[in-house]
Amino acid sequence: MSNILIIGKVLKDVYLRMDERLNNFETDEHGTPWLDFGFDGSSHEFFRRISIYGGAAVALEVLNRYNLSAHIAGAKLGFSGGEIIANDQRADGYRYMLCHGNKISYLVSNERVNSEWINPEGAVDWIYFDRTATVTNEFIKELKGYLTFSNKTRIAVYAPKDLTEAGRKLLEMASIIFTEEDLTDIKTNASICHISDQEIRVDKTVQTWQIDRIDLMTHLTAHSIIAATVFGALVRGVSVKEALKYAKVNVEGSSLSGTMPFEKIKMIAETEKTDTRLLAESIMASGKGILAADESGGNIHQKFQGLMIPDDERHRRDYRNILLSTPDLEKYVNAVILFDETTQQKADDGRDFCAYLIAHGIIPGVKVDEGLENILDSDEKYTKGIDHLKDKLPAYYEKGLRFCKWRAAFEIDLGKPSELALSKNCKLLAEYASICQDNSMVPIVEPEVVYDGNYTIEQCADVTGKVLDRLFEELSKAGVKLNSTILKVNMVLAGKKYPIQSTPEEVGRYTAEVLRNHVPETVAGVVFLSGGQNVEQATNNLQAVINNGPFPWPVTFSFSRALQTPALETWKGDNENTTAAQKAFTERLIANCEALKAK
Repeated sequence: MSNILIIGKVLKDVYLRMDERLNNFETDEHGTPWLDFGFDGSSHEFFRRISIYGGAAVALEVLNRYNLSAHIAGAKLGFSGGEIIANDQRADGYRYMLCHGNKISYLVSNERVNSEWINPEGAVDWIYFDRTATVTNEFIKELKGYLTFSNKTRIAVYAPKDLTEAGRKLLEMASIIFTEEDLTDIKTNASICHISDQEIRVDKTVQTWQIDRIDLMTHLTAHSIIAATVFGALVRGVSVKEALKYAKVNVEGSSLSGTMPFEKIKMIAETEKTDTRLLAESIMASGKGILAADESGGNIHQKFQGLMIPDDERHRRDYRNILLSTPDLEKYVNAVILFDETTQQKADDGRDFCAYLIAHGIIPGVKVDEGLENILDSDEKYTKGIDHLKDKLPAYYEKGLRFCKWRAAFEIDLGKPSELALSKNCKLLAEYASICQDNSMVPIVEPEVVYDGNYTIEQCADVTGKVLDRLFEELSKAGVKLNSTILKVNMVLAGKKYPIQSTPEEVGRYTAEVLRNHVPETVAGVVFLSGGQNVEQATNNLQAVINNGPFPWPVTFSFSRALQTPALETWKGDNENTTAAQKAFTERLIANCEALKAK
């Protein structure tokens, strides 16, 4: 096991989420808002503060999660139980990150504290210089003295932007160099890893990477994670190509709560089959929607019972076949959410439904949750199925399914949703999304505020906002990539039992406002559930939301009842009515695709 000495400063990174009230900002001629630091005695408020260890501590965490023995010279900082343990709360310096929307700015100290050479205890295989290290000629002299009797010790350096004479000498001694600059004037035989905001490159080996959570991870931290991940992988004997892939996986899957363990990085890198970001973009391609044909056994039983249709496997297959074989379905939907039973059934031509949809250019997905269960002794619900999810996904992927859906339900009533219901369901949604992405499948997260209640549109807006805030907080903690995640959400409207129903104009205005205030811009897309609205109501409300656009993410529909009801009522369990049922279904598809055009 390699023993690694890290040279660098332990910093305290303080993230401040700034108040986004417009009176704190001035707008330039391009319409860009700028925080107005007039130094006129005015207050600039922040409403969220996160402090974490940065600088050399980032390398310490990554290397220890690689199961490598590493410590920071002169720092009372260790790693235990998967977390950094500080025996001394002091830090060498502070970096302040001011976050507003999806933008970030830094306040960093201009003071440079020179690194001090401290002879390590015992043999050291590698000395890793973090970007925060500042070396002097005296430091280099002492380092060379140490290397004369420890001639097996090798050096890795993250080159600072401003190279001093001593810094150049250090690079000439290095075996591995990480840099964001051009180092052609440096005399070195080292392997050089170039890091930019888009790619990682060693010679001709290139790996692209992307993080959109810049309000949660600065490029300072991201680049440090990349460098330490590549270094740790190479120390463990991983090839350069795989090391760069590991760095991509780690930086895209990390969050402020921590980086990823080596075993998980390796598993994801080795099983990564699909670019889920591009897949999410295909599901959200403009002008079309998503058909939700994933009613569970209880829901479809209720629908069939109301029309006196036998609820057996044959009738359920026939019904799904009518929908999925509708002529020109691919003109109106990019994707279809299936129920597990349907993934095992066949279309009339003998192909299973997954293959049938793929052949028509439609992406098949599947509902993977197992329904609702009471939380403890309350009547609030949580969603079952997380324990079986990992075992299901490989088989689904092999069948051609490329995305999943998981629903959580929240009621609005006295004391509802409770903190327990919010916490439990949003953590389950985040865990589900993380498992999906680990298995190269796009997660659709569905936190539904149910329509069947007695509440105002203002109450719905408030609760929907709280649910979304908690959801995205948990998604961030779980390291879920938002650019590969689709949000399926309720529209904001008064409950079905409230005496005054919301107009489409109100629904459009409130829904647009809640989404803009509570959904990060990096989400792959937002789709609406109909949630018990009638056919015309859902379409009119969708149109009203679109009229309040444009939005920073693609927006479309993912309706079930609001698309299927006319077809089901026309079919009535009799296949002689198939053509008429498909015509009724097509009319609803056309109406909702037309609603995606602003008027």
